[in-house]
Amino acid sequence: MITCFIRYEIDPFKREEFATYARNWGQAIPRCGADLIGYFGPHEGSATTAYGVYNIENLAAYEAYRARLQADPLGAENYRFARQERFILREDRIFLKNVSLPHADGPKTTGRSS
Repeated sequence: MITCFIRYEIDPFKREEFATYARNWGQAIPRCGADLIGYFGPHEGSATTAYGVYNIENLAAYEAYRARLQADPLGAENYRFARQERFILREDRIFLKNVSLPHADGPKTTGRSS
């Protein structure tokens, strides 16, 4: 499994357009075969940085997924929407592998009340 991290630089005056774009991907990406973790927009701090994160089996699966995404009606419309509205100023994509697995179990609670 690999994880795709997409870093966006967005127009700070078009955050709502980016949010619409992200919600559309929330429908199209899982339908086309990737495990969407989420799209994250500015909240506090930078008003121009956003992220999209999803898991996919491998780079071969990624290529097939991208073809399905471009052929998907909502995917194609979302690409068009981004080009027309120009809210994405820069987009950087990186694929990473989780090297910390397996993770330890979280803290245990005793269930006792004080």
